[in-house]
Amino acid sequence: MSNTPHELAVEFPEHVALMRHLKETDGHFARLFETYHEVNRAIHRAETDVEPADDFHIVEMRKKRMQLKDEIYGMLVRHEPEAETPAA
Repeated sequence: MSNTPHELAVEFPEHVALMRHLKETDGHFARLFETYHEVNRAIHRAETDVEPADDFHIVEMRKKRMQLKDEIYGMLVRHEPEAETPAA
């Protein structure tokens, strides 16, 4: 099993500033971001046997993390030009 943390800043380094912006301005994005990190931390704890879990549960958590990551990425791509526009 992999025990490498999948932090969003590492997964999407080119979008760190946009993620920070969206966390502050978009409640839905902020909830997705927090949920992703909660699931990601739970997976990491399970994989490192800090909080052991059966394989089925780990696979389900990984699927959830991937769904969240896909939705987050979609939001990043859709909002990218918005973050580049200077505020008036």
